[in-house]
Amino acid sequence: MNANARDARDLTVVRRAVTADIPAIEVIFSQARDFMRANGNMSQWTGGYPTSDIIARDIDRGQCFVGVDERSEIRFVFTLIPGEDPTYAQIYDGAWLIEGAYATLHRVASDGSLRRVLERCVDFAKRLHPELSLRIDTHADNHPMLRAIARCGFRRCGTIRLEDGSPRTAFAM
Repeated sequence: MNANARDARDLTVVRRAVTADIPAIEVIFSQARDFMRANGNMSQWTGGYPTSDIIARDIDRGQCFVGVDERSEIRFVFTLIPGEDPTYAQIYDGAWLIEGAYATLHRVASDGSLRRVLERCVDFAKRLHPELSLRIDTHADNHPMLRAIARCGFRRCGTIRLEDGSPRTAFAM
């Protein structure tokens, strides 16, 4: 992260992503993968994940959002999915805090120019879906994200498994 990074909570514009945003989103995801590798997370977001097909699907469903600065430059991206997530149907070594309707934050990434990006995403999600609890998961080796998740007030609930069987630490608020 840039030592001169501004606080993302001061960034007031979060909007739905559009197809024209895909190249900029792909750059941010590439930067996020590089950041993960540089911070010891070698096995999350491998094989070019998230792919342009996944990004396009999220956009088509209206679930992909971008945070833009005063020059309308995309600085971060996230997916907010209201409703049940199949990978959250079963949780191991714990339990969800709340059984009921929820939204999930997925694919949170930034270009590194802003601080507290996850907090900005959570604030946005709460305003968009005040009736829903929030869930999120990450790889156990993603220490920067684990710190951000804790800072936002999420509580660890247990472990979920992705479609390929990979474990992720799951949180809720």
